[in-house]
Amino acid sequence: MHIIETASAPKPIGPYSQALLTDNGFLYLSGQIPLDSQGHIVGSTIEEQTRQVFRNIQAVLEAAGYRLSDVVKTTVFLQDLEEFAAMNAVYAEVFGDHKPARSAVQVARLPKDVKIEVEVIAYKKP
Repeated sequence: MHIIETASAPKPIGPYSQALLTDNGFLYLSGQIPLDSQGHIVGSTIEEQTRQVFRNIQAVLEAAGYRLSDVVKTTVFLQDLEEFAAMNAVYAEVFGDHKPARSAVQVARLPKDVKIEVEVIAYKKP
């Protein structure tokens, strides 16, 4: 297994890695929240925060040699499920025709009180 780190995404705010690449081609990304690489929250709307989350995800994927089209599963954690449609519009923009499996849930609270956190699993043949 290999730890993936990039300065193009926020550093972990706890004892975990940005991502872990397994020898069988699976890449597990830790949940990303809408922080810039300096650790500041980006955006106040769900749309702005979702875009930043996916910028972070793309940066970590690229650091491992993966692309969004390699994503096979996402989990979306929302502070307010009423914002699902707005998040989903940005999500659809980001993924285009690629449609990974997905779960989306409302949670009581997210780190730094942000509106969204997304974790992904990607796969590429080794």
